[in-house]
Amino acid sequence: MLTISQIASYAGVTVRAVRHYHAKGLLPEPERDHSGYRRYDAASVVELVKIRTLADAGVPLSRVRELLMADADEFAAAVEDIDRRLRAEIRERQRHRERIAKLASGDSLALPPETVAYLDRMRELGFRERLIEVERDSWILIAAQMPDEVPAFMAIKHAQLENEGLRRLYLDVGELAECGANDPRLPALADRVAAFIEAAAAQAVGVEEEYPVSDDLVALLDAAFIESFPCAPRLLELLEERGWTGWTNIRRMDSAV
Repeated sequence: MLTISQIASYAGVTVRAVRHYHAKGLLPEPERDHSGYRRYDAASVVELVKIRTLADAGVPLSRVRELLMADADEFAAAVEDIDRRLRAEIRERQRHRERIAKLASGDSLALPPETVAYLDRMRELGFRERLIEVERDSWILIAAQMPDEVPAFMAIKHAQLENEGLRRLYLDVGELAECGANDPRLPALADRVAAFIEAAAAQAVGVEEEYPVSDDLVALLDAAFIESFPCAPRLLELLEERGWTGWTNIRRMDSAV
């Protein structure tokens, strides 16, 4: 007759595992002898080895008792079902590993591939990392609210990056990321932004916006812009002096009602 330490050693498990199997009802707990110790017989060792073997094979403990009591056909069917579940779990874990690998750059977190490619293109074109970080966080907000529209948005943004005039303007906005409200370059920048919006608005006359962004999301994105750039409040004031309001959805003052 064996003590709990001895049966654990025979079966290649820990004493804690034996007690756990007792608690789960998988291994009967023997009565104590006159010395107060629980004594295990050979049948207990065999049962414990079977439990350990099934557990090591990935069988959930909740199904171990079922397999121990099954006949040959029931056992085969149960093993097939467990194997199918394990294969599905492996596929799911592989997908998790692939996603974790894509997160190495940080941009992939909560962003679709099209947006990550857009941010990478900004880096290639020499945009400041601070501006790219603001873009990334803004697109996380947009993707969370409008996931189906992101590919179309990204096609537009990529085209804008390849427009030399707009790219130069955007690069200059990035150069002022850390400047203060009194930076002497701000009025000239406001002039350029207003001129570009004026030209874009003229081209878009009669064209309805295909993917309108909600007012709540616009307000959230504008707030993020103001919080991210010390000069943003002053730049918005200068734009208002030139007849334009907002940032995410810049529009004429006379239509801002």
